[in-house]
Amino acid sequence: MVIGILKEKESENRVSALPEITAALVKLNVEVWIESGAGVLAFANDKDYSCTGAKIKARSEVLSTSDIVLTIHPPTEADISIMKPEAALIGIFQPLFNFEFMMECAVKNLLTFSLDMIPRTSRAQAMDVLSSQASIAGYKAVILAASVYPHYFPMLSTSAGTVAPAKILILGAGVAGLQAVATAKRLGAVVEVFDTRAAAKEEVMSLGAKFVEVEGAADATKAGGYAVEQTEDYKQKQKNKIAESIAKADVVITTAQIPGKQAPILITRTMVEAMKAGSVIIDLAASTGGNCELTKDNKTVVHQQVSIIGNSNLPSSVPCDASKLYGKNILNFLKLMIDNTGTLNFNFEDDLIKGTCMTHEGKIVNQRVREKVSELEMENAC
Repeated sequence: MVIGILKEKESENRVSALPEITAALVKLNVEVWIESGAGVLAFANDKDYSCTGAKIKARSEVLSTSDIVLTIHPPTEADISIMKPEAALIGIFQPLFNFEFMMECAVKNLLTFSLDMIPRTSRAQAMDVLSSQASIAGYKAVILAASVYPHYFPMLSTSAGTVAPAKILILGAGVAGLQAVATAKRLGAVVEVFDTRAAAKEEVMSLGAKFVEVEGAADATKAGGYAVEQTEDYKQKQKNKIAESIAKADVVITTAQIPGKQAPILITRTMVEAMKAGSVIIDLAASTGGNCELTKDNKTVVHQQVSIIGNSNLPSSVPCDASKLYGKNILNFLKLMIDNTGTLNFNFEDDLIKGTCMTHEGKIVNQRVREKVSELEMENAC
């Protein structure tokens, strides 16, 4: 059996497996083929991979020969066209948005696993790519904000006077938000955090930040750690409370996303215009529309001297550790389907394999994705 590892698109510095992971795969008695140059931007060259027993190949060879193809982002339509029917494709595909890609995989009869859909259970933690990458995004969001914000983060007392600490507001206390809290506190900022989940309060306060509470939030205990849709009454209370906090903030970091839906707009144009000149917004939900009304994905917008940075791919800016964690997640997932003799066995009774499987035997098998595709087909018919 051959496991292939692809080089990512030009804007991506990560790779789905570093040499330490390919070495572990080789020990599972499988062949590992690496697209030439796949790990260069993560500081792993072809020679490093060769030393682990992996083989360096052209992209077309990797795609046409591999039984399992590992990637981060969805391959192109041209890539899919040369893959072996019934080959497995594993990556982060955002299937609730990328319907057409899912349909292409089904038509090609690929077995597609999207690891961003893995159930958020204790057993799945070692394979949770969203959490491992979100932790890096939260850290880097604060570092990026500090590099753009035209003042210090910590309070400084000098002979020339005292500099007040920066006030940071973080919207969303998931993995990214909590890592942002920890990083901002280490840099000496004063931090406030808003989250619709009351359960997040204890975690936020344990890191030394203030939790901003709004009463009446919908119960999110069954949402697997994600945010859920809220009532209109709650949204208005939330809007007023956030507006009050944003007006005092120097930096805002937003992380709120709802699976399968556009990111909720938490920061309006009016709120941005109430911020001080030089303030910074880092929007980590940019790829699904953004939490700020003015966010543009992969762009920096300056509105009335407030910088709004839309970046959902900050882990790419820390390619070594981001690739290391992603590769470890992938390895743990592969161990569910490969035994020590290198034999492949897909157990679709396993909730982790079933939960991440999007296409199989020429069909879209995930119910939520099927529903999204049906909605799209109905809209096109109209």
